[in-house]
Parts: sequence; structure tokens; C-alpha cells
Amino acid sequence: MASFWSPGILLVLLLAFLLKTLPLVILAKSNVYIVYMGDKIHDEPELVQESHHELLSDIVGSIEAAKESILYSYKHGFSGFAAVLTSSQAKLIADFPGVVGVVRNRILSSHTTRSWDFLHIKPQVVGGILSKGHSGAGSVIGVMDTGVWPESESFRDEGMSEVPSRWRGICQEGEGFNRSHCNRKIIGARWYIKGYEAEFGKLNVSDGVEFLSPRDAVGHGTHTSSTATGGLVENASFMGLAQGLARGGAPSAWLAVYKVCWATGDCAEADLLAAFDDAIFDGVDVLSVSIGSPPPLAAYVEDAIAIGSFHAVAKGISVICSAGNSGPYPQTVINTAPWIVTVAASTIDRAFPTVITLGNNQTIVGQALFTGKNADTFHPIVYGEDIVADNSYEDSARSCDSGSLNATLARGKVILCFESRSQRSNIVARRTVLDVKGVGLIFAQFPTKDVTLSLDIPSIQVDLAIGTYLLTYMEASRNPVVKFSFTKTVIGQQISPEIAFFSSRGPSSISPTVLKVIDLLSR
Repeated sequence: MASFWSPGILLVLLLAFLLKTLPLVILAKSNVYIVYMGDKIHDEPELVQESHHELLSDIVGSIEAAKESILYSYKHGFSGFAAVLTSSQAKLIADFPGVVGVVRNRILSSHTTRSWDFLHIKPQVVGGILSKGHSGAGSVIGVMDTGVWPESESFRDEGMSEVPSRWRGICQEGEGFNRSHCNRKIIGARWYIKGYEAEFGKLNVSDGVEFLSPRDAVGHGTHTSSTATGGLVENASFMGLAQGLARGGAPSAWLAVYKVCWATGDCAEADLLAAFDDAIFDGVDVLSVSIGSPPPLAAYVEDAIAIGSFHAVAKGISVICSAGNSGPYPQTVINTAPWIVTVAASTIDRAFPTVITLGNNQTIVGQALFTGKNADTFHPIVYGEDIVADNSYEDSARSCDSGSLNATLARGKVILCFESRSQRSNIVARRTVLDVKGVGLIFAQFPTKDVTLSLDIPSIQVDLAIGTYLLTYMEASRNPVVKFSFTKTVIGQQISPEIAFFSSRGPSSISPTVLKVIDLLSR
């Protein structure tokens, strides 16, 4: 005899139980609400949508008013809708039969050549994971992010097979993006903005920094898409550094793009759920979602990523989410629902040594991404504490906190700064040095494998021991000077992997008693 307990019924019961046992937390300040109704009871999407109109019409007075109020009907992977409602209307509809929960539309944010070689995932290894998985051939990977820059070499379709007949996705056109930008690699592209504009008003694209289309204006979506599915691109580098073969984890997989985040970094949950709904209908095999919000975390039945991924996984789709970039502090990990594969960031064995030569011909080594000006030219060096601004304090100048340096004494010099309890950012120190027209920064900090990009002035990171040695040289010299050499790329000399400094840590602040393995994805 067939079991009465179908997977769909179990999903709804589980979510309903969670709703009763976890408090409803209203976090947004909008009049957009998500009405979640669990698994759909009709296989016909039109019938599901009609049921949404009928249910809402009892609140707003007519079918026409319901259609005008609804931004999205979720009708493929699950049932529900996003609508513009008053708070009293939202409270009324929450008590209707079939409604699992009603939550405000929250605004989430997006999270930012050697990785695969470091993980020993190499295409030429017979019997390796890539060869066994056929490099992802036959699979469709959907990426929910800021869109894609289709001209990137990572998305060329040479050698790709024809679009599978099972695929039901579309190539949605818009500004700077037409159907010709889809090919046998990018087989689907959609964009979602109704939830975003309901929160913030019409998006201004007149300044040319955003596109009302699947086109990526900020690069985050292109980055995550190429990491997942990018084809082989030889001789890739960053201004000559880290040169090598760039490729994704599944270079032969098809790519489907779902643009749910915008150049502001904001992503509306109503839009995100619509993307999950469409992705389930389109026929993706894997979903990558590098999106989230910091604690306090919403209950799983109030979290669009948890809800959408719940129904996707029930349909056999693997959902991969980022752990967050709020490290190194504990209890900052996000996207920890049990059905999600959560990915942290780790270091790899690549370093960027940069030689600093002192006026006494001694050399020390730091790390930087320096390929620009002022190489092999000696410059005077001063200690931040010794050139404190009149309206600041020595402690602030020691770490080159904002506005702490005397502009007259800093001009044309390299500044040595030490991180402090209150100022640990070499990015802040670099801006401070730039503001006073310094020509370089040496920032002494706790040992770290993270390297910060600086295109305007040399910004060299050293550990505290090297910083102290450099300070000793400066105190012993009448006219201390230093010069920098261009950064080099070295591999195999760092012990790795370890969790990257910025990557969020556990335990989960919403499910602390549930153990979850956080997979590592190298940078």
C-alpha cells in the first residue's frame, strides 16, 4: 500500500512545526510581504496563481485589486506570493487556511587561478574527480547573484554540447543584454527587480552603473559564475600576478543566470524566492547562492533562502550557499539550514612576497599586490606615531587611523603603521596615507594570509616582528629610507588550507546544537 505521507506533505508539516516553535521576527520596514503557503496543491501553475488571486481578493476586495497588489506568484516549486499589503492585511491573511506564514520582505546582500590545482582537481588526472564527473558535462548550474558579463572568456561555448531538450529556461532580454548573449554555455538568463523597486523606488540607471537586464554591473555574479562553471582560460593573471590557467569547478556544465542583486549590493527576498521558483521550473541541477544577511538570523520559515532551497532540494536540486564574510568572530556563520551545503573560504598555498630594501642594504619581506609606481626608488620613512596631527592622538597615529597624521610631515614619505585594538584595517591606514599625500604604507599586523589590493600606492603588509625590526632600524638611522621591489608570485611555501580571516565562523546562532560540516572553497 502506498504511504499517505508524501514528501510534499512532510515538507509542509515540518515548516509548519518550525513556524509554531520559532518566534515571528519582523525585520524589514516595507509594505511588501511574502505569503508562504508551503508545497503547491495543484500541478497547473495557472491554477496555483488563480488560487493566490482568490485568496488575496478576500482581503483587498476584488480579483483586480489582488492582481495589482501581487508582485510575484510562486507557483512552480512551491506555493505563495509576494504582495504590497498593509500590516493589518498581512495579519489577517496569516490566519487564512493554507497559509504557513507571512513575513516582511527583507533586503539581503551579496557575499565577494590556483584554487583547483591546490585542491588537486586537475583535468588531466585519469580517475580524478573531474574526469569521473565529466567536468560537469550534462549538468545545469544556476547562479543567483548580480548577473553575468557574457563577453568574459570564461563563458565561451566552444566544445559545449547543445542545450538539453529538458531545459525550460529563457534568455530574458534587457539593457545591454539580448538573446545573442546566451549561447551553448549561458543557456538561461533572468532578472528580478519588483521586490527591490517596491522597497527603494525605481532604480536609477542613467548614470550607467547598472543595467535593467541580466548583465552584471559590479562583477560579483560573473566571479561566482566563473568559479562554478567557467571554461578554461589560459594565461590569466592580475596585472601579471598569479598567472595561470583560470577555470571553474565544472567547466563543462551549462550556466543559468538569475540576477537578484543589484549594484547597490541589495537583494530583495521577494525577488530571490521568484528566482528559486523559476529555477525549479527551468530544470537546474545545482544552485549557487552567495547571498545572505548578518545575525540576528530569521527563523527558517521566515528566511527566503531557507524556504527556496528547501523546496529545491526536495526536487533533487543541490543548493550551495556562502557561509558569510563576517569573520573571524564566532557565531557569525549564516545559511546553515540542514538541507543547504554551506561553503566557507580558505587560504591556498600562494603568496605574494614583496621585498623592502632599507637604507643600510638590509632587506625584509612583506606581502602586497604591487605592480605600480615608486618601485626601486628610495623614499624617506616615518613612524605614524611621530607625525601625529594636532587634533589627534599618538595611539590613533600609530595605527594610521583616519585623520590622525600631520599632512606636512607625511607628504612624500612612506608611513609605518601598527595595527591596534581599535584600528586593524590596512585599508583604513592606506586611505589615511593617501589623504596626506604619502607615497607608501607599511602596515604591521598579526600574521595573516590575506592580501589587500592597492592600485594607487604601495601597501605592504608585514607581521609584527618585521614591523618592530623596521622600527629599530628607523630609530638607529639619521635618515631612514626604504624602497620596494615589484611583487612576485610564489606557490607551495605556505601551509594551507586554513579558514580565511574574513570567513564567518560557527556555531550557528540559530541552530547552535546542530553540527554542520562547512566545506572549504579556496580563494
